[in-house]
Amino acid sequence: MLIRNWMTPDPITVDPDTSMLDADHLMKENKIRCLPVMKGGKLVGIVTEHDVKAASASTATTLDVHELMYLVSKIKVKEIMTKDPVTIREDDTVEEAAALMLRRKISRLPVLSDRGDLVGVITDTDIFKVLVSLTGIYRGGIQFAFELEDRSGSIKEVADVIREYGGKMVSILTSYENAREGFRRVYIRFTNVDRKHLNEMRRRLERDFRVLYVVESERKKHLVQ
Repeated sequence: MLIRNWMTPDPITVDPDTSMLDADHLMKENKIRCLPVMKGGKLVGIVTEHDVKAASASTATTLDVHELMYLVSKIKVKEIMTKDPVTIREDDTVEEAAALMLRRKISRLPVLSDRGDLVGVITDTDIFKVLVSLTGIYRGGIQFAFELEDRSGSIKEVADVIREYGGKMVSILTSYENAREGFRRVYIRFTNVDRKHLNEMRRRLERDFRVLYVVESERKKHLVQ
């Protein structure tokens, strides 16, 4: 899944001499948490709502309200922004973006084109949307979690049983995290199994495979809003 399909394109930007108050107003007005900082058409930094809050807090000493507002109004974005921020390319994958954010302990990345132009921003919220999309949670259905042998065909064997009972696959996810050596964890979400056959299918799966858990989800698309 490519970043360009999940990022926020054409993000709102500011220049280094924009006041911190104006930047804060832009973020609140547009319900965003960061602003790329551009100079001469090039990305030179990024300012976040956290940067604004931190700068405001450090200014709030023994000053009265009027003095405080005056000083805050004089602070420029260039004084509080992160210079030369970590970036990623639009044709990199979302997984690479997630790994990079996790490794660098950041929650957003400016996205650049192959020519180095700013084309978007991807955030941790976008990553969550990708995860939700991959799991198929809003289609409801039932998820079985298995620990299967790490060999060719092991997932197909489970899927074939589910299909025998009319199951329609919504998502199949795999992971090696917390799995025993020589095994992997597999998470299969499906719909369409007649409820009167569900217990029979579950007993058969538990007999032939190691089932870790079973969870049934209602179809609640409104939860994404």
